[in-house]
Amino acid sequence: MQILSAEQIRKWDEYTILNEPIQSIDLMEMAATKCVEWLRDREYFKRSIVIFCGKGNNGGDGLAIARLLSNEGCQVTVAILEHGHRGTEDFQINLARLHETSVALKFIQSAEHFNVVGPDSVLIDALLGSGLNRPLDGLTARLVDFMNKAGNEILAIDIPSGLFADSNSQGNIIIRAKHTLSFQCYKLSFLLAQNQHFIGDVQILDIGLNPTYLTNVSAKYELVDNRLAQLLFKPRSNFSHKGTYGHAVIIAGSFGKMGAAVLAAKACLKAGAGLLTVHIPGCGYTIMQTFLPEAMVQCDTNDKIITGVKDLPPKCNALGVGPGIGTSSETFAMIKALLGEFQKPIVIDADGLNILASNPELLSKVPPYSILTPHPKEFERLFGKSTNEFEQLDLAIHKADKLKCIVILKGHRTFIATPEGKGYFNSTGNAGMAKGGSGDILTGMLTSLLAQNYEPWQAAVLGVFLHGLAGDFASAAESQQSVLASDIINHFGDAFLFIQRKSL
Repeated sequence: MQILSAEQIRKWDEYTILNEPIQSIDLMEMAATKCVEWLRDREYFKRSIVIFCGKGNNGGDGLAIARLLSNEGCQVTVAILEHGHRGTEDFQINLARLHETSVALKFIQSAEHFNVVGPDSVLIDALLGSGLNRPLDGLTARLVDFMNKAGNEILAIDIPSGLFADSNSQGNIIIRAKHTLSFQCYKLSFLLAQNQHFIGDVQILDIGLNPTYLTNVSAKYELVDNRLAQLLFKPRSNFSHKGTYGHAVIIAGSFGKMGAAVLAAKACLKAGAGLLTVHIPGCGYTIMQTFLPEAMVQCDTNDKIITGVKDLPPKCNALGVGPGIGTSSETFAMIKALLGEFQKPIVIDADGLNILASNPELLSKVPPYSILTPHPKEFERLFGKSTNEFEQLDLAIHKADKLKCIVILKGHRTFIATPEGKGYFNSTGNAGMAKGGSGDILTGMLTSLLAQNYEPWQAAVLGVFLHGLAGDFASAAESQQSVLASDIINHFGDAFLFIQRKSL
């Protein structure tokens, strides 16, 4: 799913109006109808509802919602914020239609008119839409502040008022919605953690915009969904053998952190690699052979840490390094030597990233199209601080281009930046995965897909999606609180089966 700017979405509306053909007022009616259906399905009809409307098209949506709710017998009050102008044409049409109903209509001309809500009322924010380009001020800002402090549940239509769709809104006065009902596609601001307190639970409602528009528009960002995962997935051939799916190598573990190596290795095999060699310190030999007999084990000369990898398998075509290796000087020397010898893309995670961050001269030696998988703090250590997440996205894309690597910035909506300047947000995963070991599993998954001859960007996009999807299955089975990293691996099969079924 493409993530469009506010301007691109506005043009999509215009394209639909011209090519369906359909009137803008009818498109507004469709949006209102979808919102009312959502409210009905969640039994909001039983509650008192107050809709705050501006005089733009977002306010027009609110007026149409009020009329449709009234027709269903709901108790609805509309409060219109006066801006000193008549409002848009579609707003005026819906206002005239509303006068034909029994909806209580109030006009807010000063702060004295704010108090139109009961203690149990649901507030619907239809003040300002996604075209906003400056912070709220004056009476509008005071009204939003009042709504936030009232203690009532708030639903936002299109976007919480005060939130910019495409740029940083930190420091602005913004509606704090429990749910945001938006239309057709995600807005960039919905995918960033800094906005989670404003957007709440986002629902994207299909209002029937003409899909042909998307064939002629270029989007910088894309949401990785089932459709894209299915396009990337490569079914296995009936005439294949273990060599068909590559020989992966994972370099991981140290004394006390062999769990990271076991998790990464098991994930690599469960994700489909044909062969796996794990290079570990000597202390992990019995652990690895016991817990993962399917893996081949190569021990370091050092018993507690990894100091050097002298003999990579001759047909090694994918390498993952970092989980649990520590940051000793000997391990740093190993990373430095490895970057000088192995010229295929490498998956680098955890302490591998910390070594790069402490020795930034090594970044230029990372093979092209390698995959770096930092969490936010590792990203900061690698590339420096950002004042907000929009700046962080730009930095990730810049570094991906400069290093000719793929940067996976892990989080709720994990962001994947490619050297071509494209950014992908992942749509799977949940808070149950916020536990030690989840990143080690991702390293194994990515290394496995590289071994199976996926292009690095494909391995990154598909791997992150499947990793999150397995986490969703695990959380559904175990609860978010109880999921262990090993539970996620155990649901890799469910994730693969899901996208295969969807692609049939």
